[in-house]
Amino acid sequence: MTYINRFLKRPIYTMAFLCCALGASAQGQQKGLKIAKLKYHGGGDWYANKTALPNLIHFCNTHLNMGLASAEDVVEVGSPDIFLYPYVYMTGHGNVVFNEQEARNLRNYLIAGGFLHIDDNYGLDPFIRLEMKKVFPDLDFVELPFDHKIYHQKFQFNEGLPKVHEHDGKPPQGFALVYQGRVVCFYSYESDLGNGWEDQNIYNNPEHIRQAALKAGANILSFAFTQD
Repeated sequence: MTYINRFLKRPIYTMAFLCCALGASAQGQQKGLKIAKLKYHGGGDWYANKTALPNLIHFCNTHLNMGLASAEDVVEVGSPDIFLYPYVYMTGHGNVVFNEQEARNLRNYLIAGGFLHIDDNYGLDPFIRLEMKKVFPDLDFVELPFDHKIYHQKFQFNEGLPKVHEHDGKPPQGFALVYQGRVVCFYSYESDLGNGWEDQNIYNNPEHIRQAALKAGANILSFAFTQD
């Protein structure tokens, strides 16, 4: 069963598929299901890792036949357009602020079947934890065990996320917000997957590190699209 068929079970994915995957028009829009980077307020560099998602998309299309559009979109956290994307990626180094409308919009998106991947690019942690409490006041981030399905899609990560950049030297951790049994938000911390997805000449990461980061990212996308 293809990835598209798997995630069409959810209403938000049906909308995304109809508007994006079939939405290539005479205006030259790219064919394929689109994913997006989250634009937020507060001064943090939401726009970081410019080559990361295109490289991850290419990897997923090559190795998992996902059929994603080759370039990501940008979507604001408070925009209704967020419902067009089954997977939204968030990164940055600094401050994040969600106002009441933005927090409500993000909550509705996640409850409807959307998936948010927060990737700490170093310095995001103290801010995003506070802001996600506005989105789900009753939920706390829980660390996922190494035997969780997100680490065992096509690629096997028996010790969880790979370590891409040192940051504070802590081991990488994968946290989740779980709503009614479904992972609605995955938070990669002390790993810096996005930097690993970047063009090799940006950080000069060893190729085996880049490949590990890309494989972990592909697992996250695969899980987001196919979890029950």
